[in-house]
Amino acid sequence: MGTVAEQFIDVLRQAGVERIYGVVGDSLNPVVDAIRKSAGIEWVHVRNEEAGAFAAAAEAQVTGRLAVCAGSCGPGNTHLVQGLYDAQRSGAPVLALASHVSSAEIGTGFFQETHPGRLFVDCSGFCEMISTAAQMPRVLRTAVQHAIGHGEVAVVVLPGDVADLPAKHDTGTHDVLTRRGTVRPPSDQVAELARALNGAEKVMLFCGAGVRGAHQEVMSLAARTLAPVGHALRGKEWIQYDNPYDVGMSGLLGYGACYEAMHEADLVVLVGTDFPYNDFLPGRRTVQIDHDPAQLGRRTPLELAVHGDVGETLRAVLPQVAQKTDRRYLDKMLSRHLKTLDNVVNAYTRDIEHHTPIHPEYVTSVVDELASDDAVFTVDTGMCNVWAARYLTPNGRRRVIGSFKHGSMANALPHAMGAQLADRGRQVVSLSGDGGLGMLMGELLTVRMNDLPVKIVVFNNSSLGMVKLEMLVDGMPDFGTDVTPVDYAAIAAAIGLGSVRVEKPAQVREALATAFAAPGPYLVDVVTDPDVLSMPPRITAKQVKGFALGAGKVVLTGGVGRMIDMARANLRNIPRP
Repeated sequence: MGTVAEQFIDVLRQAGVERIYGVVGDSLNPVVDAIRKSAGIEWVHVRNEEAGAFAAAAEAQVTGRLAVCAGSCGPGNTHLVQGLYDAQRSGAPVLALASHVSSAEIGTGFFQETHPGRLFVDCSGFCEMISTAAQMPRVLRTAVQHAIGHGEVAVVVLPGDVADLPAKHDTGTHDVLTRRGTVRPPSDQVAELARALNGAEKVMLFCGAGVRGAHQEVMSLAARTLAPVGHALRGKEWIQYDNPYDVGMSGLLGYGACYEAMHEADLVVLVGTDFPYNDFLPGRRTVQIDHDPAQLGRRTPLELAVHGDVGETLRAVLPQVAQKTDRRYLDKMLSRHLKTLDNVVNAYTRDIEHHTPIHPEYVTSVVDELASDDAVFTVDTGMCNVWAARYLTPNGRRRVIGSFKHGSMANALPHAMGAQLADRGRQVVSLSGDGGLGMLMGELLTVRMNDLPVKIVVFNNSSLGMVKLEMLVDGMPDFGTDVTPVDYAAIAAAIGLGSVRVEKPAQVREALATAFAAPGPYLVDVVTDPDVLSMPPRITAKQVKGFALGAGKVVLTGGVGRMIDMARANLRNIPRP
C-alpha cells in the first residue's frame, strides 16, 4: 500500500490531476518524493506559493478539471492564501495541500507552526486535517468531491510525519465526479418568469459568467422579447460574440449603452450574474436567474427569483414567451450604443503614430488583432482589466482570465503559467501591469525554467494607474502611485527570455508580431502613457467634482476595439419598414 503520501498521490491521479504547483521543503518532502516515484504527475516548482495557487486556479478554469497546489508548513501555507482566495471567489476547483509541523509539536508554538485549519477556512469550502493514516483515502476523496462538485477550494492539512506513515487502508479505485449536474427550475417559477416577460414592454437582459454554454438560449430569448443584451465583466467572453442585441458592459469598467438600457427597461433580467455594484443596478422591476440560491437577491431587490441553470431555465420558459413586435426600445439602445462607441473611437486612434508615451488602448487593440482565435488572455488587476474589458474581442473560443472577483495584483503572469501548462500548444498572452509584474517578478524564472511559451505584454507606465484614478475621483492628488522606471525587457533578457522594449507606437505591431511568432517565451515591454485614465459609463456628481479637483480633465470615457464594427453591423441589420 505504501505511505500516506504515496496514497495521497494515487488518489490525485485517479482524479485526473497531472501536476502540483509548489515549493519543496521539510514537511512536504514525503509528498514530493512520492511524486518523483509516480508516473503521470509532475511537480511544478514556482518561486512563490502564491503564484502556484494562481496557476492552479487558471488551470482549473481553462480545463474545468481539478488542479492542485501545495505549501510547506508555516510560510509556505501563508503564501498560498492570496491565490486561494482568488480561486475560491472565481469558482475554480482547486485542492490545496497545506503541510503541517510534526504531530507531536502541534500546539507548542514550534518553529514555523501556524494554524492551517483557521488560516484557510475563509478562502475555502472544505478544510480538514489528516491526523492519522486511517483517515486516508476517505478525507482526501471528500476534499476532491467538494472542489469539483461545488466549484471551490478544498484544503487538506497534512503533518509531515503523518505523510510518511504506512497507509492503513487500501486505496482502491474510485469514480470521481468530473461533471456537475444541472439545476432545473420549479415549474411555478418558470410560469411566473414567463408572465413577467410577457407583461413588460421593454425587457433588458444583463448577463454574467453563468451564461456559459447558454449563448443560443440567451439569443433566442432576446429575439423573442426584443431585448438589449448587456453583460458584466465575467460574462463578456460568453455572451458578447455573435450578439445582434449587444449594448456593452456596465460597472466600473463599463462602456456603451448597457447602463442606459438597464435603467430605461420595464424589466431587467439578471442572467447568471452576481454583479456586485448595486449602484449600477436600477433597484426595481428586476428578476434573477441563478443556479446558486445563495446569490438570488443579495445584490438588489427582486420581484422574482428563479433557481435554475441558465440554459435549463431559458429552454423551459421560451415556449411560454410571446413574440414582441415593437422594436423601438431595442433599436434606440443599439443606436445609442454605436453613438457612444463612435464618440470615443479617436481617443486611441488619433495621431497614434506620433503619441509618446504610447496609448495603452492602442497596444491592446493590436494584441486583439494579432492574437489567435483560441488564445487565452490573462490580465492583471487595475488598468489592464479596463483595456481587456474594452478592447479584447470574444468569439466563443477565446478565454479571458483575471482576478475579477478578488482583485489581487500580480495575477496575470502566474495565471498564464497555469493556462500554458494545461495546454502548451495553445497561445497564452499575459497582459501585465508593471506594478503586478514587479510584485511576482520571480515567476519569470519559472517561465524560463519550464520553457513555457507564454507571451508577456507589459504595460509599463511606471505608475499604479487604477489607484491614481481612485485618488483623483476622491478629490485627492495622487500620491505614492508613481515608481522609478524599470526596463523589464532587459531583466527578461538577462534570464534568457526573448524580449523587446517598445517606446514608439510605430514599433508596437512588429514587436507583438515577433513575440507571437516566437516558439518560446517572449516579453514585450511597452512604455505606455501614465496619464491615460478610464472613467466608468456612469459617475456621480460627487465623483465628477472630485476628479475635476484632482486631475482637471477626463482623458477617456469609453472603449471600442473591434466592438464598434459589431455595433455598426447590428444597426445595419435592423429591419426597416
